[in-house]
Amino acid sequence: MQGTTVRRVGLVLAAATALTGVAACTSPDSSDSPAQQDPAAHRRSLAALRSAERATEHAESARVESTTTMGSLMSMTADGTLGWSDDVTGTLTITYTGGTMADTMRRLGSTSMEARYLPDAYYARMGDTFAEQAGGRHWIRYAYEDLEALTGGSGAHLGDRMRGTTPNQSVKLLLSSGDVRKVGEETVRGRTATHWSGTVAAADVTDADLRKQLTEAGVTTETVDIWVDKRNLLVKKVEKARMTTGLMTQTAHYADYGVAVRAERPPRSDTGDFEDLMRKQTGTP
Repeated sequence: MQGTTVRRVGLVLAAATALTGVAACTSPDSSDSPAQQDPAAHRRSLAALRSAERATEHAESARVESTTTMGSLMSMTADGTLGWSDDVTGTLTITYTGGTMADTMRRLGSTSMEARYLPDAYYARMGDTFAEQAGGRHWIRYAYEDLEALTGGSGAHLGDRMRGTTPNQSVKLLLSSGDVRKVGEETVRGRTATHWSGTVAAADVTDADLRKQLTEAGVTTETVDIWVDKRNLLVKKVEKARMTTGLMTQTAHYADYGVAVRAERPPRSDTGDFEDLMRKQTGTP
């Protein structure tokens, strides 16, 4: 019974954290929130951020390094490449560095996994111990349309968040802040960059669908900081979301814009479908 419970938790855990490695927080469409500063300065800020949004979007791919913490629940790192010319594709190595999730994955035989993102689904590679308990299959396939099962309704938004979460989305998120402001010039890994900051409150978001997504994700307020280089490309972001379960923080660095991205579908013989595996674990016909 204990092994079954651990395997079941591992299935859901792989889904949640593979998404978190890319999409820690919801990223809304850009909007013109009321200015909290001099109108002319606010217009200049929005113009600069829109230039960054366009340049980052047109780059279509980048190398990503991120760290994420969710209180005592988990801490993790993610490293790899992502592309967004159409749907999001890419490959990340996700490593659990602390928290109860890391303990669970350790019992499953590995604190690190590979996540591959494709247009219709993403795949998480578990360790050998998990494979021995799951019919010998190392990979789990998560169809985006099936993610609703993870969180009883709000999971339906996870697929859209996954497909829409790219570096330019962090700029869009900042554009929705009414207090967006230029902090100053700073150096990020040897590169001069402009630091921008702002705060988004879910209750103040005027778009009903977006407000619903933020609310269902448990986000009440979110602080966003980004650093943009001389080419108008995002080189760093820090997002801190105040959620009903506590504070979640994600820091990401972006480099090598335009890098070639590969995300191959794992062999079918070594892949189990999330829904099928969950039915077997729970005894559901």
